[in-house]
Amino acid sequence: MSTPNDLRSLADRIEIEALRAEFPDAAMLRDFDRLAALFTEDAVMRIPDAGIEVVGRAELRARMPQMQAAWDFFVQHTHPGPIEIDGDTASGRAHICEFGRLRSGSSHLNYAIYHDRYRRTADGWKFTERVYEIRYLDNSPLPGSPPGENGLGVDISAAQPHG
Repeated sequence: MSTPNDLRSLADRIEIEALRAEFPDAAMLRDFDRLAALFTEDAVMRIPDAGIEVVGRAELRARMPQMQAAWDFFVQHTHPGPIEIDGDTASGRAHICEFGRLRSGSSHLNYAIYHDRYRRTADGWKFTERVYEIRYLDNSPLPGSPPGENGLGVDISAAQPHG
């Protein structure tokens, strides 16, 4: 039988997972206001391998369009990792598969880990820190392209409706 604490812990985990799911969705859709709203006012986001450190929600909001502008296209998938809750703070990891092509023409495929810290706020759980650690990186040219650049790669005009 669940106790109130078990239910609170379960709700906290669900809310933190929802927070982590919002991040790649907002980033891929280039919804920078929504992305910034996922962080506390004093949050820090670090990508050490790229020499990036952004401090505070306002700086994150200002810099995300610049960082995203470097990409021709960008896809990021997040997979759940552990969450440790301690009252109104928590820590966790999210596992990442990311690929895209930079406007410079170089490609990028990596597997990484976000090392996160979270805080419960009046507006729900927010990131207080996100540190991106690349575990595998492949800069080989990607064989594909976004739809529209070279078509879909299939001839849908010959498809027959099922009846």
